[in-house]
Formats: sequence, structure tokens, C-alpha cells
Amino acid sequence: MESLKVYILIANRMYNDGIRSALGLAVENHYGYPVVMNGEFPKFSTYMAENIAWIGDMEGEVFTCGAPAPENLPEDVSLTEISLEELGERMRDADYIIPYGLPKQTNTPPPACAE
Repeated sequence: MESLKVYILIANRMYNDGIRSALGLAVENHYGYPVVMNGEFPKFSTYMAENIAWIGDMEGEVFTCGAPAPENLPEDVSLTEISLEELGERMRDADYIIPYGLPKQTNTPPPACAE
């Protein structure tokens, strides 16, 4: 079976499942490239940092588009900054492009969910 290139465009803070989906693709011998759009970075948990590191270990890459990556990333986490134009060029070679994420919330989340 041929390996697929899949870009997952993550538009908001709810990025966990998008990152996990890319990791699942990598495990199945495909190339998953999650792209966190618009600088929507919540706090990185140890669990999510490990998932991002595994994507890199499996020849994938996690991108950030529209804002620089936060400076206080965990040690093994690497996010590659990419411009919208560069992203467009890369996606020309993609087999699938998946827009991911819920609409941006209009209400402030409760304190327990704010991180």
C-alpha cells in the first residue's frame, strides 16, 4: 500500500485530537502533518508533548502557521513555523487535506477548561 501525505489544519485550541490523528496516520505508515493555525496554543501537557515528539520520530512534522511557536515549549517538542504561502505549496503534494476544529468559542471557558 502506498503511503499517503495528509495535512490536518487545526484552527483552534482544541488541537489534541488533530495531533493524535496525525500520530495514528504515522503508525499506519502514512505521513501526517498537523498544522496549528492562528497561534492558538494552549498549555502543552506531557502527554501531548510526547505525541508531538513521536510524530517527529516517525518522519512527520508539526507546523505552526499564522503566529510564531510559543517560546516555553517542553524539551522534546518542536514546531516548525511555516508561512501561509509555503503551506499552500506543500499542500499541493498532499493526498488529503483535513480541516479540523470546532468554531471559535464566543464565551470564555470556565477556569477548569481554560488551559
